[in-house]
Amino acid sequence: MLTREQILAADDLKSEEVEVPEWGGSVKVSVMSGVDRDAFNESMQASDKSIGYFQSSLLVSTVIDDGGQRVFTMADIDALRLKSAAAVTRVVKVAERLNGFGTDAVEAAEKNSEAAQSGSFGSDSPAN
Repeated sequence: MLTREQILAADDLKSEEVEVPEWGGSVKVSVMSGVDRDAFNESMQASDKSIGYFQSSLLVSTVIDDGGQRVFTMADIDALRLKSAAAVTRVVKVAERLNGFGTDAVEAAEKNSEAAQSGSFGSDSPAN
């Protein structure tokens, strides 16, 4: 059985390199820590979010440099939403797999996006 020390010392934040020809190279995608995943989940629940916002937020939370530091900040969300959908989707698929997000998470984000666009997202959200 693993000890507390062994668990805390385990390098469990794995990463994977993803080729993105549209961007002229590759990016490194990482598993989120529990703290990062909590922050990501809170940002997604804060208000009406589209699938593009979900994907861009996931990139912000998982794309890292060689030193393990995030490449993007939340201030980059709008700029990332303007990038090639094919490139973003390629990286997002790896981020989803590494972080245990499946089609259920994506479908929930899409459902929220559709509800927001129809003006029926939540009982206290005004219709636009």
